[in-house]
Order: sequence, then C-alpha cells, then structure tokens
Amino acid sequence: MAKKKAFALRINEDMIKAIEKWASDEFRSTNGQIEWMLMQYLKEQNRMPKPKKTNDDNKSDS
Repeated sequence: MAKKKAFALRINEDMIKAIEKWASDEFRSTNGQIEWMLMQYLKEQNRMPKPKKTNDDNKSDS
C-alpha cells in the first residue's frame, strides 16, 4: 500500500457539505470520498502516478 501524507485542505463550506453528503451516500468517510474523487479525476485525465518498484518486485521465486 502506498504511503499516505497528511496535509491541511481549505475548502468552502458548501462544497464540503456536498462532499460529506456524497460520502455518506457511498458509505465512505469524507477523507475517503475526497481521495476517491481525486483518483477518479487522475484516471480520467491520464495522470495516474506510476507504481514504484519495491525490493519485492525485484526478487525471484527461486
């Protein structure tokens, strides 16, 4: 799983209320909903981050 970084987000009150409602409708946390929304937009715009190679990816099964 990718490492997560916390940061402050300033957002207008009406927008956060709409996101909170949407999150509730989808059984997600508000934070989870915002992450999901951002990921959807990255996919739509072909801007998905490239997966990082880990040491496990480089090991053989021998």
